[in-house]
Amino acid sequence: MNLLNPTHDPARRSWIESANRPETDFPIQNLPFGTFERDGVIRTGVAIGEHAVDLRELLDSGLLTPVSDAAFACEAADGGLHRLMSMPPRYASALRAALSDLLKSDAPQRARMQQHADDLLPRIDTLELRLPCEVGDYTDFLTSLHHTERHGRYKGLADPLPPAFKSLPIAYHGRASSLRVSGGEVRRPHGQYRDANGEIVFGPAPALDFELELAAWIGEGNSLTQPIAVDDACAHIFGYSLLNDWSAKSIQWFEQVLGPFLGKSFHSSLSPWIVTSEALAPFRKAPVARAENDPPLMAHLHGVRDQQEGGLHLELYAHLSTQKLRDSGAIATRITHTHLDNLYWTFAQMVAHHTSNGCNLRTGDLLGSGTISGADDAARACITELTNAGRDPLRLPNGETRTALEDGDEIVLTARATKAGAVSIGFGECRGRVAPALAFATHESEKAA
Repeated sequence: MNLLNPTHDPARRSWIESANRPETDFPIQNLPFGTFERDGVIRTGVAIGEHAVDLRELLDSGLLTPVSDAAFACEAADGGLHRLMSMPPRYASALRAALSDLLKSDAPQRARMQQHADDLLPRIDTLELRLPCEVGDYTDFLTSLHHTERHGRYKGLADPLPPAFKSLPIAYHGRASSLRVSGGEVRRPHGQYRDANGEIVFGPAPALDFELELAAWIGEGNSLTQPIAVDDACAHIFGYSLLNDWSAKSIQWFEQVLGPFLGKSFHSSLSPWIVTSEALAPFRKAPVARAENDPPLMAHLHGVRDQQEGGLHLELYAHLSTQKLRDSGAIATRITHTHLDNLYWTFAQMVAHHTSNGCNLRTGDLLGSGTISGADDAARACITELTNAGRDPLRLPNGETRTALEDGDEIVLTARATKAGAVSIGFGECRGRVAPALAFATHESEKAA
């Protein structure tokens, strides 16, 4: 999966001009998979510049060799990505290669593609994007040492870093049903929390926060009782999306005994395109070395290949836009700039640990990295850290301040994989705007009283 091939060629260009712009997230070297609704029908496609290849239309066009792995993969992806993701990686790889050949500037089939461009290549901004794949299970990890230590200090813990943190990737089981595609409203939740007077109250959560994360999509799963070796884990990761694990910190910090529950389960946002593991191959790197005094890796978490290429040259950003900023015509303010190097554990180690007890992962399962915060102030990847738990308000260019997200605030997450000699690729946006809490539902008898 991580070997380079012609789809990664930095000299390759597309006859779709928007795919050749330096700022595009979706050059021909990327080709991420997604799901969308078109004319009332659920379709799957691949993003290229400002357009998406409609795989159903491509299949019907006859431009793919009928007996090829690419045609089989295209048929498998028709109407949903689940089946394609469950297949051995060579099928998605063959489809990416065929698409790259069809979309390159000197493609022999260019004239036929252009002739049917309206059907084959709708503009992304005309499509209703959906979650790339239905998520069966969602596990969110806690893998940034800096994020974990800061939150431990905010809570007044004598040892802010949990004893197990450097021995295994810590995680909790999240709520798949409230995962939503980027865009639209994020409704402020109700819940119990301790107010400024120390009283336990119930109401709209006052301390709403974002969490900048990367999420891995599981492709082929494993059978129950059969762990996945750390150096085999990459073959089980179909690709990655951006994740905003919205958090009601007031609720979370009061309720958290077994782990996060209602402070997290009200909404999590995902970017709509899955950037494949294959597309990210040029950006593989060794993960950051562990400190000399850290405990040695257990055998099931140590892989030769993972120690060589378990990381990514990936920078991630969060931007904040308020209602006042938008009303004035101002652009969103960048509030976070971090790097995947700020994770203490690799995604392969997360997969290996998750399955080490025999737990079976299934196609479409989602693994979140946890908040990707670094040591630098600019790399703090949530409002809680950016404000030192509310003690130092975040100041915006127009004079506004924030200690938590307010109604009307919008968070936009982005990321870029960049390395010398490779064409930079992105993930698209993961966007969400905070909406006021709804009136809490009461029983009819209470209304009458």
